[in-house]
Amino acid sequence: MKIICIGRNYTDHISELQNEKPEDPVIFLKPDTSILLKNQPFFIPDFSDQVHYEVEVLVKIKKVGKHIQEKFAYKYYDQIGLGIDFTARDLQQKLKEKALPWEKAKAFDGAAVIGEKWLSIDEVSDINMLNFRLEKNGETVQKGDTGMMLWKIDELIAYVSQFFTLKIGDIIFTGTPSGVGRVMPEDKLTGFIEDKQIFSIQIK
Repeated sequence: MKIICIGRNYTDHISELQNEKPEDPVIFLKPDTSILLKNQPFFIPDFSDQVHYEVEVLVKIKKVGKHIQEKFAYKYYDQIGLGIDFTARDLQQKLKEKALPWEKAKAFDGAAVIGEKWLSIDEVSDINMLNFRLEKNGETVQKGDTGMMLWKIDELIAYVSQFFTLKIGDIIFTGTPSGVGRVMPEDKLTGFIEDKQIFSIQIK
């Protein structure tokens, strides 16, 4: 199982972090050890003082594919979910300044929240106009719409499959909108697609 993450896929998030708009999707990977275990809290690691939440729509791959054409990409998934790409922002900034890979800041243990609830494509009216949000302690801190993506889900699948063979169970994190922020001990993060709660986790 691979966790394939897309960075800089929402213009407003690119702007808030003062990044350049990419010509192609930015791709990075997380290992399976980065998955936050079921019913476990997220423990802020001792190597970072600035761990940020980034809520993202997830796509679960249902069959093997390589060099997938965009027009056939819809055949490779039938479920979407929601998760968090936790990022050690202070560490990431240091790595970026030295033009080094991001893995230590993005792929540490527990850095990938995958909501337990998955929605069938049949349950949503339009996957390319899907509302989602993240609440922190009951207050909405991130709000997104897949219509705001620079690259839509089918485009991402086609692009990613040029470089990596997609296998059953692989999960694609499709990028985060603006509103990312720091987590603190005792925070509670709850994610929603439309009006459906997909996950709720505690920060320690």
